[in-house]
Amino acid sequence: MGPALRRRLVLGGAGICVVLAGLAVAVFREASNEVDRVEQRAEELYRFETIRRRGAQSPFGIAAATPRWIDGAALGSQLYLASATGLHRLGADGQIEPFLQVGVDLPSSPLTCLAVGLDPRSGERRLFVGTAGEGIAIVSAEGEVEMIRAHHEAFRDITALLPLDTGRLVVGTQHSGVAVFDGERLAPFQSDHDALSSGHITALTGDDSEMWVGTLQRGAFRWIAGAVAQIGEADGLPDRQVLSIEWTGNSAFVGTPVGIAEFRDGAFQRILADGFFATALTANEGSLWAGSLDEGIVEISLEGQRPRPGRPRPEIQGVNRLLILGESSLALADSGVWEFDQALGWTQVSSGSEGALTARNVSALAAVAGDLWVGYFDRGLDVVGGDAQLRRHVEDQHVFCVNRIVDDPARDRILVATANGLLGFDSSGVRRELLRKSDGLIADHVTDVAPRADGFVVATPAGLTFFDAAGVRSLYAFHGLVNNHVYALGTDGLRLLAGTLGGLSTLSGDQVDQSFTTANSQLDHNWISAIVNFRGDWMIGTYGAGVMRLDANGLWTRFPEMDGREVNPNAMIATGTHVYVGLLDGGLLVYDGDRWRIVAEGLPSRNVTAVEIEGDRLWVGTDNGLAYISETALPER
Repeated sequence: MGPALRRRLVLGGAGICVVLAGLAVAVFREASNEVDRVEQRAEELYRFETIRRRGAQSPFGIAAATPRWIDGAALGSQLYLASATGLHRLGADGQIEPFLQVGVDLPSSPLTCLAVGLDPRSGERRLFVGTAGEGIAIVSAEGEVEMIRAHHEAFRDITALLPLDTGRLVVGTQHSGVAVFDGERLAPFQSDHDALSSGHITALTGDDSEMWVGTLQRGAFRWIAGAVAQIGEADGLPDRQVLSIEWTGNSAFVGTPVGIAEFRDGAFQRILADGFFATALTANEGSLWAGSLDEGIVEISLEGQRPRPGRPRPEIQGVNRLLILGESSLALADSGVWEFDQALGWTQVSSGSEGALTARNVSALAAVAGDLWVGYFDRGLDVVGGDAQLRRHVEDQHVFCVNRIVDDPARDRILVATANGLLGFDSSGVRRELLRKSDGLIADHVTDVAPRADGFVVATPAGLTFFDAAGVRSLYAFHGLVNNHVYALGTDGLRLLAGTLGGLSTLSGDQVDQSFTTANSQLDHNWISAIVNFRGDWMIGTYGAGVMRLDANGLWTRFPEMDGREVNPNAMIATGTHVYVGLLDGGLLVYDGDRWRIVAEGLPSRNVTAVEIEGDRLWVGTDNGLAYISETALPER
């Protein structure tokens, strides 16, 4: 080999080395950049913001609902009680007084749980309050509130809280398993079991050495010395749905819908109260108190091989929490606050406020002759006076899941659409008629109803049914309706609009004229949830594209402010000057003819499920209560 050839080979080899080295550097840089991106995404995922809140005068009034007490905790000598609508204090005289109100002192989100422990940031003892969507409130005895609101939405829906003596706060969530707040990050709980980083957490108890976790569908988990063991039906659990857990240091009692399992040092021992729906548990001097949804409270002796349940107290309905605080044993229930006395047994401390609404989950509203009719998702309906006080409650197997309430003054009746038929009431709230499938309805489930000059039309998941002088007849997809599942109706003389799961149909009389879908028009979403007429045009609420406008020429107008918003079923009304729209978790949407704006601050929840106008008063129903405000007092921003 000559010198020239050797020189070329050396130079070529050096060039290859340079190229390879360059590739290696590029690969390393890309890998390093990817690591940085992953770390940045992780930091973004686990970041949170601290929001300091100060109580302010809310523009909204709240129609008081009977409190459903969900949790309690003691900070110092003060006992705090939580309902979904606010935080209360139990006074020395036994009276329960409001302390912090949802929508004013606390975010517009239902409260879910309480705990007392060390603040991870300051080391001071504080009250921790979980919310259903807005994170964790840290509350001082003086009422100062700081919100820990995760940037990642999955860490904001809180179901359980467990402060540890090390200063960390263990957090149960509805969708993302167990997280930990250490003052600097809110991050998933680190363990050797992936199941703890996802799913619905129902219960947390324990300490730094041992922790028990209850879940909605995966049974229970025991964490000890860094290891996690899953406990299911094969391990002695009566059911994989865990409702409550009580831990005493060496024994854990796990409550399910069909009984209570006792575990000692992680090993199954026995079943207590077989078949008992155990929503709440607490241990008390050789006994276990167990509360139920509909079976009251029982005391179970833990001595001997066979547990001996005592006599239940069935009048204590809907037990959500059992507490032993110092010398007091309390039961927090839908029926009020109860205290145990050795001589008298369980006695009621509070049953709620006089004249309060029956429930919080409002699904329909209608103004009728100076009264307000309030329909509930699960508790029938109330007739409420102008003073926001209850006049009458109606609830039975038919008046249960209320979808719509419509005043029909021409026939002196109020039509109530429910999941089990269409009912007619007189103005005093007395039921006069009931229509079901056997009476000609195409389906028992009624989603909307619209009076017409000679009768009325009924919307159902199976199509439309007309009641008028011509008789009873039904119309569905076979007759040209765009989809059978009708959610909302709009009427203007003989013209009828039917909003369905698959688009919008317009009818003259009972004949379909035209149908609009995303495939043949500028309609942005086929799921139509609400319809109102505003200044001669139709405002069409959708479940995914907010509100769109349909004019008399069949032309659609998009509003850029909508951005994928979801309008709740029939949660929309129009006056001569405004359109009011209830959004799913988005607050109240207000349109003045020129622009849209959102109103949410001061409401008991951002999930606005119904709206109604009565004179100058605007009523706003949510899944966490009923609010009201003068139209002129609505915030401009």
